[in-house]
Amino acid sequence: MDLTNKTILITGAGSGIGFATAQSLSKKGNKVIIVGRNAIKIEKAAAELGLDFIVCDVTDEQQVLALVSKVNAQYKDLAVLINNAGVASLYRLGESANAYEKSKQEFETNYFAVVRLTELLLPVLKNQSEAAIVNITSNVSFHPLVLLPTYSDTKAALHSHTVALRLTLSRNTNIKLFEVMPSLINTEATKDMGGENGLPPSVVAENIFQGITADTYEIYVGETARQYAEHFENPLSALEKFNDGLY
Repeated sequence: MDLTNKTILITGAGSGIGFATAQSLSKKGNKVIIVGRNAIKIEKAAAELGLDFIVCDVTDEQQVLALVSKVNAQYKDLAVLINNAGVASLYRLGESANAYEKSKQEFETNYFAVVRLTELLLPVLKNQSEAAIVNITSNVSFHPLVLLPTYSDTKAALHSHTVALRLTLSRNTNIKLFEVMPSLINTEATKDMGGENGLPPSVVAENIFQGITADTYEIYVGETARQYAEHFENPLSALEKFNDGLY
């Protein structure tokens, strides 16, 4: 797929992977609109990058409907949706873990918000001669990390949803569906889990561009390709290796 001269919407783009991807894709000749729930943060990012922005909490139905209305009015040529917004709780399952509340917040942002926004923007995406949806999942989408148990659940669910929607859209639309599975990335969100040892967000951004350009529907970043191969060779061994020293 040609990823130039496209109108692109990126959620969770105030920092990290979203910010780096917005910066990269705008430099490649695309019109990029960045979305974030923190008004000050997203406005600052937009000013730095010279991009349009929309303040929106993707878990808030009314704000999402307002975003979709704005897209339909001002960005009728929207061709690429990048679902990047996400939250994670670092903890272990067990007594007093409060897993229900943590998982509820994670699923609202990482899964349900993606499902809703994607469905609402399908009509405008279908109007383009070439369009794409990009879901950012993780290496935990195929085996969990014990320190991110319910976050891992959300990414496994989004992976499954992505596969099903890709198959559905391939039959009667021009919309391509890509999934990006990064390993550890150095962002604000990962600073409490050793993020300084991860790859810079710019690497993810470049992998996204290269993967979409090559029509690679599952884009593995960093250690994910190796981990994925190990998982299918020996799931139990791969899971133990992935969680070595953590349980």
